[in-house]
Amino acid sequence: MLLSIITPPVLEPFCELAVELSDAIELGEGLAGQRRIIPIMGGSVRGDHINGDILSIGADWQTVYRDGTAYLDTRYCMRTDDGAVIEIINTGYRHGSPEVLAAIARGEDVSRNDYYMRTHARLETGDDRYRWISNMLFVGSGGRKKSRVEIALFVIT
Repeated sequence: MLLSIITPPVLEPFCELAVELSDAIELGEGLAGQRRIIPIMGGSVRGDHINGDILSIGADWQTVYRDGTAYLDTRYCMRTDDGAVIEIINTGYRHGSPEVLAAIARGEDVSRNDYYMRTHARLETGDDRYRWISNMLFVGSGGRKKSRVEIALFVIT
């Protein structure tokens, strides 16, 4: 069997992102659902491989479908403690029961076990010290707080 000779991918912890958000800018109903833009105001990056700050640039361009599922489409940057600037493009989904999604929308702390929030991320930089990340795949597991998103990124090896 062919699959027996293929090594399955492994997830290795890469970093944790704490992304500070501003209030959502509501665009109204679009072709696919409710549209909103949530500006990114800053934050932190912590991990064994990388540490730094989220820059106050970028946003999450969300589409919320009729069933309450949010399609997350973010683009922002980090600056590492040693000065490299790294672009982050992170897309994914957040969904759960109507009650849980309403609590999140009100800014209440909801257990991450009560809803699904998963992403895939692409990181890119021209800094030679971190160029290797531009050729890797990342997945994330996250949670929404009142004014921030917390995401654990894992590199797929």
